[in-house]
Amino acid sequence: MDSITLASIGEDALVRKLTASLSQGADVVLGPGHDCAAVECGSRKWLRLLKTDCIIEGIHFLPDTDPARIGWKALARAVSDIAAAGGEPLHALVTLAASPDQSLAKIEGIYTGLARAAAEFGVSIVGGDTARAPAGVFISIAIDGRVRRERLATRSGGRPGDVVFVTGKLGGSIRGKHLDFYPRLAEAAWLTSKFQIRAMMDLSDGLGADLPRLADASGVGFEINPAALPLNDACSPADGITNGEDYELLFAVRSDDAEKLQVKWTKRFPYVPLSRIGRLLEPSMGRTPLALGFLHFSDCNSAEPTS
Repeated sequence: MDSITLASIGEDALVRKLTASLSQGADVVLGPGHDCAAVECGSRKWLRLLKTDCIIEGIHFLPDTDPARIGWKALARAVSDIAAAGGEPLHALVTLAASPDQSLAKIEGIYTGLARAAAEFGVSIVGGDTARAPAGVFISIAIDGRVRRERLATRSGGRPGDVVFVTGKLGGSIRGKHLDFYPRLAEAAWLTSKFQIRAMMDLSDGLGADLPRLADASGVGFEINPAALPLNDACSPADGITNGEDYELLFAVRSDDAEKLQVKWTKRFPYVPLSRIGRLLEPSMGRTPLALGFLHFSDCNSAEPTS
């Protein structure tokens, strides 16, 4: 057993192994394996959403990255997961660990970015913790939010025949988008209020890693047309599949709704592309082979999400 490493088991298998024996209370509506947890909050209309996320120097940003952009990214990542559940963010706790040699100006700059993102997304930062790190900077965000019961979006509702869409454009986030992206809060709220969103998640580790996760949760196969992927400038379909940190919405809807959704989307969000990239299949029909996206414990990632 001691010879098994995290690299050999992989991130998804590790999460399944760690969470398999965890007990869940009667108030838990949605537990591990989704963008957010959802729990009862004593309301007939609402569920509470819970999420934690972190960014680490050398993995998600470099030491010379503008501190305000680091802070923005730290909170925006967590907000993106709230959006993927169809919810709205409410409160956040910030844990910051830093080595003693970090400058006060850098830490204050990070909090400037955090405050800017909080004001933009309607989040109250209500506390947190600070600690000493052996090197660099580490920021963890714990966030809560709420979602109307009927609008809760999960990864597990996809069905064979559903059409797969993605918002925005993919690939090349390393050129700066991963620090300045804007979570699709408004778009997700509109989608879940107007259509039956069968399954949805945000693209944080790349289409090649995240689409199989949605398919696994839904128990389906899929086919994707790489030529249909919406790409940022100077990006190839391979970049759109493997590059991490796009923070776009990946979702599935009934085939009967697909055309109507595209028409209404164009009127509501004329400056945000919406692309039909494939469909979900019966599990026996398999999956379009995809290069992997970013895997946290792998030594052979095609593109690390650093600045």
